[in-house]
Amino acid sequence: MTDAHGLTRLEPALALIGRLLLAYIFITSGWSKIATYAATSQTMETQGVPSALLPLVICVEIGGGLAVAFGLLSRLAGLGMAAFAIATAVLFHLVPSDQAQMINFNKNLAIAGGFLLLAAFGPGAWSIDAWWRHARSRARPTPAQEK
Repeated sequence: MTDAHGLTRLEPALALIGRLLLAYIFITSGWSKIATYAATSQTMETQGVPSALLPLVICVEIGGGLAVAFGLLSRLAGLGMAAFAIATAVLFHLVPSDQAQMINFNKNLAIAGGFLLLAAFGPGAWSIDAWWRHARSRARPTPAQEK
């Protein structure tokens, strides 16, 4: 199947690249938080967020990022990561008097939009979700086989 622009055949690759780009910032950020654990804890406390949540934040960033990258439970991961991106935008970057923070706020909202697209349309053909869907459909007996 092709479309007027010839992009249909590129959809699997474009979806994979999009997932990898969305995931990259969170995976690297999670690893960075491990490397700078004490400083990150202090920043969280300064913003009124308990530093006891830092292990959870690291797990969400790395785990959610990997789920998105591999296309594993993609729609759920997309929803969760969108919520996380919006929460971090509001908690850490909503500083109208600071242009740099507002740029980060807007970037987080844009990233959340990408995650919502993932939740709405799925991860594409080159994903664990698609592989599972295909494997399950092959394992189900057809009506003719059930007779």
